[in-house]
Amino acid sequence: MVALSRRAFLASGASLAGGLCLALRLPLAGAAGSTSESALAPNAFVHIASDGAVTLTLHKSEMGQGVHSGLAAILADELDVDLASVRLTMADEDPAYYLAMGMMGTGGSTSIRMSWDALADAAASARAMLVAAAARTWQVEPTACRTAAGKVLGPTGQALGYGELAALAATLPVPEKPPRKPPAEYRYIGKPTPRVDNLAKVTGQAQFGIDVTQPGLLTAVVLRPPQFGAVLESFDATAAQALPGVRKIVAIDSGVGVIADGYWQARRAAQRITVKWRPAALAMDDASIARALDAALEQPGSPARRDGDVDAALKAAGKTLEATYRLPFLAHACLEPMNATAHVRDGQCEIWAPTQGQTRSRDAAAKLLGIPRERVTVHTTYLGGGFGRRFEVDFVLDAVALSRAAGAPVKVIWSREDDLAHDFYRPAAAHRLTAALHEKTPSAWQHRIASPSIQSRLAPDTIKGGIDRTVVEGVRELPYAIPNVAVDCALVETGVPVGYWRSVGSSGNAFVVESFIDELAHAAGEDPLAFRRRLLARQPRHLRVLELAAERAGWGQPLPQGQSRGLAVHMSYGSYVAQVAEVEVADGAPRVRRVVCVIDCGRHVNPDQVVAQMEGGIVYGLTAALYGEVPIAGGSARIGNFDTYPLLRLDRMPRIEVHIVGSQEPPGGTGEPGVPPLAPAVANALFSLTGQRLRSLPLRLPT
Repeated sequence: MVALSRRAFLASGASLAGGLCLALRLPLAGAAGSTSESALAPNAFVHIASDGAVTLTLHKSEMGQGVHSGLAAILADELDVDLASVRLTMADEDPAYYLAMGMMGTGGSTSIRMSWDALADAAASARAMLVAAAARTWQVEPTACRTAAGKVLGPTGQALGYGELAALAATLPVPEKPPRKPPAEYRYIGKPTPRVDNLAKVTGQAQFGIDVTQPGLLTAVVLRPPQFGAVLESFDATAAQALPGVRKIVAIDSGVGVIADGYWQARRAAQRITVKWRPAALAMDDASIARALDAALEQPGSPARRDGDVDAALKAAGKTLEATYRLPFLAHACLEPMNATAHVRDGQCEIWAPTQGQTRSRDAAAKLLGIPRERVTVHTTYLGGGFGRRFEVDFVLDAVALSRAAGAPVKVIWSREDDLAHDFYRPAAAHRLTAALHEKTPSAWQHRIASPSIQSRLAPDTIKGGIDRTVVEGVRELPYAIPNVAVDCALVETGVPVGYWRSVGSSGNAFVVESFIDELAHAAGEDPLAFRRRLLARQPRHLRVLELAAERAGWGQPLPQGQSRGLAVHMSYGSYVAQVAEVEVADGAPRVRRVVCVIDCGRHVNPDQVVAQMEGGIVYGLTAALYGEVPIAGGSARIGNFDTYPLLRLDRMPRIEVHIVGSQEPPGGTGEPGVPPLAPAVANALFSLTGQRLRSLPLRLPT
């Protein structure tokens, strides 16, 4: 019997396909020498070889969101080449790609919206230089020439391919303000186009981090502390070291690393190691964390927003409402567990990683090794899910430290259990809200938030006046017309590591805001849609998506017995999203039957990809809304695999309808904004159905 890996099986299938080929050639991410030497390279993105080959060097990580396809379409339109002729390669970490984030990284739904202009200008510059080269060749004015499908066409029928012009064009100055093509001439932008990486993925050619191979590669696992903050004191690896295939067992910053010829050899050896840990000083649990958050709500927080006089409005109110909402810690649960490969040798370090944070990885590796960052190279592979988790560098540093110890290339692979129990979680939080109603209209909104801080670790310079912007994200920007608003922020250290999670603060804050708005609507005796309409009269983009979602969902029309609707609207990352959820209760638990989603993301590249991102965000948000929580006990996360951290199953998948609002506003994000409105839409539907207001996630009906 011949053992056949998944990748070998897929690759063999590709070869059997014969005539099936990838027209848009996509080299393995980070593969050296994947593009021929360019004759024209006016910037860091565009390379045109003398044989006419056009290569786009990508600076954003592809983790299923379709960013490579979107960026390739922008290039193809502005350069005026066939999309199918473009070659793609992934850039290594380089300051040339520090566009929007001050670093090379992928997150915050910035990839298209913050790269569009830079890439379009880069392509337009190359096109203008090619036109100028052709005009010089023909002794005509550049305005007499035009481009089409990789050629410059002259006034009398002349034609020269881009490859023929590349060498001459490379000698010309790069224009400062190149003319862009009018949108009416776009062939790809705004139209459905196939993703460029589909075939590479289904045939096994696409290289994910876990697929990386190198000559002499060893594989490692790490025994990690049983508690957050626990410290390694000693270990006995005598029995483990005697196993075949085990190369080295060493202590590193994250625990005890086991280096072996293969993964299962390393995993079996790790099970035979006796480790002594010094316990963390703070052994927190769910109850103690809840007490700390509640205590913080009792104290004045740092002011994040002040409109009018909330105290006076509350005192004068004819009716007030108060509620406390709670959010749990959430894991990222990427389907490809954390992994990275590194080779440290001769004062150099080479890294292959499925990373969202190339610059952070490069800087952290250089610091660990005590070498200049110029001696560290970071190659980016495909990512089997990111959601903010792969912006961290812990898994990269594991590989760097163990490669240094082994004197060989080492791939570190986390188990699923490691991945879930040693995450940087979405922060737990407590929210206390008080509102005043004056003649059925809110006159005051007081909102206090207690939460751990993400930015205090990842970007401490951004914390101003005690405010972590991620904690108040989506609350400070409350869009409803309420004259008196106070938002306060209290940062609470719990000892649980926290980090960016898909849609960050908006992911939980939208649940709180949109649920409490629903409470106010019912307290005023008004339909939740009509109530929101009144308060969003001066917010046209909010109002438009809300009304369209309600219309397409049939708001106000009868549903089958035992079903109800709820709605929510939220703006995040430059996009406006409204969702209507239709729910029922099955076997004592909520079940979502249908979700209608409307998004206004401004100008967009590929409507199919926008729809896919909304669908993915809804699935991710529904998983969190119905199941997601990380219990903390004894100072550790008490979860194992997907048996104790369940994901949405196929038989619980709702019907999803996505509608895109036509807009010429600047482009907004699509990777993050589909998540926030889902939980409140479901919670509001459950209230309409059962009369029970659920103020904690995940959504569980009392038994």
